[in-house]
Order: sequence, then structure tokens, then C-alpha cells
Amino acid sequence: MRPLLCCLGLAALLGPCLACPSACSCSTKKNGRLLAECAYKDLQEVPEGLSSNVTILTLSANRIGWLGQGSFAEVPEVQSLWLGYNQIGVVEPGAFALLVHLKNLDLSHNKIADFPWQDLRNLSGLQILKMNNNRLAGLPWDAFRFLKDLRSLWLNDNELTTLAEGTFDDLPSLSQLQIFNNPFNCSCKVFWLKKWTEKTSVSITKGGSTLCVAPSRLKGRAVTDIPDHHCVAPSVQLTYLSNLDNTVMYDGLTLTLHCSVAGSPLPEIRWKIQTSSRRVEINGPNVARDGNVKQSQERFLVFKNGTMAIPNFRKEDEGIYTCLAVNDVGTRDVSVNVALAGSENPAEDLLQDDPQASHLGGRSCYKGDEMDPSGAGEKLVIVYHMPRESKSRSGGVVPQVHLGTLLLGLGIVLCC
Repeated sequence: MRPLLCCLGLAALLGPCLACPSACSCSTKKNGRLLAECAYKDLQEVPEGLSSNVTILTLSANRIGWLGQGSFAEVPEVQSLWLGYNQIGVVEPGAFALLVHLKNLDLSHNKIADFPWQDLRNLSGLQILKMNNNRLAGLPWDAFRFLKDLRSLWLNDNELTTLAEGTFDDLPSLSQLQIFNNPFNCSCKVFWLKKWTEKTSVSITKGGSTLCVAPSRLKGRAVTDIPDHHCVAPSVQLTYLSNLDNTVMYDGLTLTLHCSVAGSPLPEIRWKIQTSSRRVEINGPNVARDGNVKQSQERFLVFKNGTMAIPNFRKEDEGIYTCLAVNDVGTRDVSVNVALAGSENPAEDLLQDDPQASHLGGRSCYKGDEMDPSGAGEKLVIVYHMPRESKSRSGGVVPQVHLGTLLLGLGIVLCC
């Protein structure tokens, strides 16, 4: 009787540990890990009744089409989760968020187009992630940001047309990457990938199959063969102008700056203005050919040719004016600090504020291909002479009308 009672007691103790759904077979491995083998069972959802001690869960080759927030609530200790060759098309946010012990996750050969990438933030111990043969058309640039232990990443055979720069930057342990058989659009948005593959130690499996589908001139060529001259980082020059390029003239003091850009593709021109009272960003021209202002920033007139004009420039318009050149390869900017002087000789004001200003006349900072990696543009001070009033012979006050004095010489150029 005593041996029987011992056996029953032992069964009662082990029963919960070996709980196993009828469709699965469960066993304990030599290393003490509990395996739940549920592959090839025609399952349409994650089975219930799994032991909380399961560390290896195999659900491959079933007909599971949906993963909900609580699908794996019963197996919080799982370390290896195999879900390949199912029909998963929907993954709810939170489905994997609590599986903090997960090291291996296989979601390959499914129908996943949208994935809750925020779930990966808790999976810092993940080492292998297989998401190949799905329908992923894009990834956020920080999708894998918290996966410091990730060694192997499979993204091949998806619908990726581009990858954001920096996608793989936060993966210090990465040693294997598969991204072949994706329909990459080899615009300059993926030019960074070519540069990254040239210097990385990561093994990129079947790199020759990472081919361009578009544009037509590069179709069939490897991403790593994008010609360098097709993608050139921006350069930018900022020049003071004495008048607008068009026939429109404005009364009073007019600040006119011209921004010239170069690069491939041709960069867009954007402006940022920082004064003591406000910050303004203008992304593109706001003045139409007929002279009408498209936007509400009527104080700052931006033309298609890269010129900005501020009619009736006032004290409150003092500040930093920045021109940005932006294309798919990067961004460059250059700034100028504009101020109004109140003395008859504005040179004295400038020299008091900046002892080196007298040496800046005619300075150019063009750097060619040797660009400052910080991206910060040169800053130069332009000081305008505030118009003074003088008395006429009859005793009346006559305003002096002029556009202002540029201390550092007309045509001075800032470049970056």
C-alpha cells in the first residue's frame, strides 16, 4: 500500500508539470527543458492546456492563422517558439511581449504583412529571428533596436522595397543576415545598404541574389552594385543678394538670401528660422509665379529658385537663418546669424561682438567631397545698418532709403 501511495503522490506532484494538450506530445529533455511537440496536427490555433514550464514549443506546419494577445499566456518560460509553415496573417500587439525568456522565434513561411514590432522591445535575449517568406513590405528603422543578443536575422523572400538607414546599426551581436529575394527599389534610399555591406563583418547570405527590381536602369543588378555617381550627398551654399532675382521690389530694408544646392538626386531646399520669439520651418517654396504667397508665412518669402526674401526687415526678425539641402542620401545645412545694428558705423558693433569678424571678408567654406560628418554648417554674422532719419533744409524729417549694409562684402558665400 505504501509504494502505491508514494506513486500516487508523485503523480500528483508531477501532473501539473507534465500537463499536455491531447494534440501534442510532451517530454522532458536531458537538460531539464520541457518540450511540447505540436507540429503537423492541423491545429487552427495555439492549443490550450500547456504546462507553464514549457521551454520549447513546436507549432510548425499547422493551419494557425491568428495570434492573439493571450495566445502564449500559458507558456511564459518558453525559450524556443517554432511557428513556421502556418497561415498566420494577423498578429495582435502584445502576442509576444511577455515572452521575456525567448531566444529563438521562427515565424517563417506565413502570411504576415503587419507585425507589432514594439513587442520585440521586451525580447532582449532573442538570438534567432526568422521572418522570411512572409509579406512584409516595410520595417521601421528601429524594429530591432533592443535585440542586443540577436545573432541571426532572416528577412529574405518578403516584399521589402527599401530599408531605412540604420536598420541594423543596433545589433552588435549580428553575424548572419538574409535579405535576398526582396523586390528592392534601388533608389538612393538604399544606397546606405551598399556602403554598410562594404564595411560590415556580418555574413550576408546569398548577397548576389539581393537584386534591384527598380528603377529600370538597375533592374537585375545587385544592390551592392548601385553606381556611386547615382547617389551623391547634398552640398549647399548660402549667399547674400543685394536684390531679388525677379522684378518684384519691396519698400524698406529687405534681407535676401540665396541657397544653392547640388547632389544626386537634386536636393530639396528647406528653411529654418529661429528668432527670439518664434521658430519657423518652411519646406519648399511658398511664392507662386504670380507672386501670391501659398502659405501663411507671409513674412518669409521663399521662391522656387532657392531665394528667400524678408521685406521690411525688423528688429524682431533678427536670428539664425538656416538653409537645408535634403535628398535620399543625406542632409546638409548652412546657417547665417542676421542682426540689425543701430550705430552710424555698424562695423563697430560687429567688431565688438566678434573680434574675428574683420578676418571673415570673402570667406568661403566649400569643402568638395570632404564634408564635415557632423553636418553642421558654417555660421557667419551679417549686420545690417538700421536706416537713420535726417532733417531736411525745411526742418522736416526725411527717411534714408537703402537696403542696408553688408559688412562682410556682397556676394560672400557660405557653403557646406
